[in-house]
Amino acid sequence: MRAIAVREFGGPEVLELCETPEPEIKPGRLRLRTLLAGVNYADIHLREGTYPAPMPAPFIPGNEVLGEAEDGRRYVSLGRGGGYAEINAAHRKLTFEVPDGVDDHAAVALMLQGNTAWHLLHTDLRLTAEDTLLIPAAAGGVGSLAVQLAKRVGAKVVAMASTDEKRQIALDLGADAVVDSSTAEGLTERILEAADGYVSAAMEMTGGQVLHETLDALTPRGRMSVFGAVTGVDGLVPITQLVAGSKSITGFWLPSLYPSRTHLNDSMTALFTAVQEGWLKPLTGPVYKLGQARQAHHDLAARLTSGKVVLDVRN
Repeated sequence: MRAIAVREFGGPEVLELCETPEPEIKPGRLRLRTLLAGVNYADIHLREGTYPAPMPAPFIPGNEVLGEAEDGRRYVSLGRGGGYAEINAAHRKLTFEVPDGVDDHAAVALMLQGNTAWHLLHTDLRLTAEDTLLIPAAAGGVGSLAVQLAKRVGAKVVAMASTDEKRQIALDLGADAVVDSSTAEGLTERILEAADGYVSAAMEMTGGQVLHETLDALTPRGRMSVFGAVTGVDGLVPITQLVAGSKSITGFWLPSLYPSRTHLNDSMTALFTAVQEGWLKPLTGPVYKLGQARQAHHDLAARLTSGKVVLDVRN
């Protein structure tokens, strides 16, 4: 089968289109003919060797796929690698049949990004209608879904994005206010101006100075959920700042929910239903051929894309 392999860690150039044996379909697995493979920042970190749960090279990247089973039914699946390939050995416990009314691209967008947005808001931040929520990269996969999910709860949404075009996308999705996040300098002041005060909840995925600026924009007893660090900069959080403001910071990583029997089943049911009802509209992004994986990684890392980026494995 055709697949994209990483034989050594590095930049997009290490993504190699090759022929490799099909994966073994062990008990508890479902053989899927891959139609679409999602491309995520996690794939970039895996390729670079900087992911929290690194994979030893060589490996096939890709943690989410939409595929077709032998009976013709469509499924989406989460996993640990193996997605950038024509055949996927899907974990049955992390595989969900796609219902009518949900198209292929939207279904992929609901997997890592939809579930991440859902559980950031409902499981980690426990968002309510009383909250003002700050959402970074609001025109991206997670951010665009989080805007819609937060508005459904009734929260006030302050969306951050780096360009006028992306900020307009966030407004069109329902955001109450937008913030220019193209530079971290003065970010706190811009957030406070847009929110007309401090925010009570915040999502954070950039790291470094942006994390500190976001923390400064939190109201006393405010809470922040950190689900990434795309800059690769951790940065130390002053304990006195947390204590003095009674602020809280939690980390969120979707695979921590994989062992649960209920969390992903509940969120996938809710997400599929929301799309079928028409109030949740996944923001679909560019589609690349399997052999264009390098370009897809480059464009995602350079923040040249909006919405869900996918590889069409059939081409």
